[in-house]
Amino acid sequence: MISIKGLHTFGCEVQAEGLIEINTPEDLFTLYQKGFFSENKWLLLGGGSNVLFKNDFNGSILLNCIKGKEIRESGQDSVVVRFGSGEVWHEVVRWSLNNGFNGIENLSLIPGTIGAAPIQNIGAYGVELKDVFRSLQAFDTITGEVVSMQKEECRFGYRDSVFKHELKGRMIIISVSLELRKDGLTSVGYGDILKTMERYGLRPPYKPADVSKAVIEIRQSKLPDPAILGNAGSFFKNPVISSAHFEKLKVDFPDLPGYPDNRGEVKVPAGWLIERCGFKGKRYGSVGCHEKQALVLVNYGNGTGEEIIQLSREIQEAVRLKYKVDIYPEVNIIG
Repeated sequence: MISIKGLHTFGCEVQAEGLIEINTPEDLFTLYQKGFFSENKWLLLGGGSNVLFKNDFNGSILLNCIKGKEIRESGQDSVVVRFGSGEVWHEVVRWSLNNGFNGIENLSLIPGTIGAAPIQNIGAYGVELKDVFRSLQAFDTITGEVVSMQKEECRFGYRDSVFKHELKGRMIIISVSLELRKDGLTSVGYGDILKTMERYGLRPPYKPADVSKAVIEIRQSKLPDPAILGNAGSFFKNPVISSAHFEKLKVDFPDLPGYPDNRGEVKVPAGWLIERCGFKGKRYGSVGCHEKQALVLVNYGNGTGEEIIQLSREIQEAVRLKYKVDIYPEVNIIG
């Protein structure tokens, strides 16, 4: 057994039976030819920023180290870039901005690799991966083939995709192609960003690099550094409820925030619900809720996956009892 404590951002002391680095797609094909995928239990890790191990992992960890950046198409207004799936997401954002490509600046400082981004359909401050996604290549561990998948085939939803459902545990993403813009225009629709811009002394039209800087500052002010305090960022997804349910809740909780969509539903901040249930800043032994953001569960050093899961269940039950709203983990729980 080998410790994988340093391979996931919660930093729980867990072990796996083996560790294999994947540096090229050919490495995957070699494993396939040896019967690895059909004969062994395995799990692919990139940055380990969206995973929680309940127990030791009785199988092998495949560590995604596939790198590379390649401009596939370039026009007057946009560019399509293919990134190796092991590239760190924030480095992808930085590289894009440094080369004059915009569209993902609102997603600055999201942890993990770009290979994990389509699985989660990562999003922040009004932008989601699907907004810039063109296609991906994935290794099919059942057939041993590399397949190309377009946006429609990925079935992106709110923090969701086909890779969380029927393709879960089957496909290993090896590259992701994004269609980025060259227009220098950016989306600023959230109050926190606008306030930060005002503090910078900036006025519209804002530059993508300035939006990125503001997002980084906001995230660093709210979210703990996993290198210092174990966490996986937002533990829960923001619940989406019916407009009728939201209006009913507003009668008893007038300050309840909500963001309507065009389907007659309302997205409610899970962090607000959890904080109002009294969990923000509370510590329970070696685990707890972060003092600045109730949506973030943390490991103070010696916490176990079981302890974090138990806390998450208590939070879910409290929110359900008080608001009649179900909240679900955004983090992938293993074991």
